[in-house]
Amino acid sequence: MIHALVPIKNLAAGKSRLLPEFDDAQRQAMALAMLRDVLEALIAAQRVGRVAVVTPDEAVARAAREAGAEAILHLVPGLNGSLEAGAAALAPEPDDGLLIVLGDVAGALPEELDVLCGALDAHSGPAIALAPAADGGTAALLRTPANAIGPHFGADSAKRHREAADQAGVAYAEVPLPSLSIDLDVAADIEPFLASDSRGHHTRALLADLHWSHKP
Repeated sequence: MIHALVPIKNLAAGKSRLLPEFDDAQRQAMALAMLRDVLEALIAAQRVGRVAVVTPDEAVARAAREAGAEAILHLVPGLNGSLEAGAAALAPEPDDGLLIVLGDVAGALPEELDVLCGALDAHSGPAIALAPAADGGTAALLRTPANAIGPHFGADSAKRHREAADQAGVAYAEVPLPSLSIDLDVAADIEPFLASDSRGHHTRALLADLHWSHKP
């Protein structure tokens, strides 16, 4: 069984680079819209079992539950620390896999998440599969078993996850997936997202409501 974990930071600290021209309430609404899109894709994916969100924010936890996911409230600082705490709270079985998906890949398609989940079917030992983001980061990381390597999210995380797998002697597969390649982190990411064939209808609708337009 593969379980999914989505980390979301405190809403007050999120997405200041994505929509700098909008106010805090609008940026927080954007973070929640992206989360809903990611959770809908994960819940629709056939190869994903439990879906959980780890967050220090009660409003995020409430939105996760409303979307049909579990919520893990945790105050551990830092993205990687919160992921370790969330994975421990999920308490997967020894043979279970853990799929970590960032909360800003709003265009994620369920069928591409299933492709990633199946990328390690031929491996009998510890292995990881990674869907890279266009900026060199990691959009999604599958670990089998769930503790195959630690999380190394941050700048150049695809490279760092690859190096961690090599150092641990863990099989590594990189799986480029178009719908996971765009993480909405800065304003320049919005145009490629809107032009793509991905989902993300909550995010697209909010951008339309905000009358967002590209400003070179």
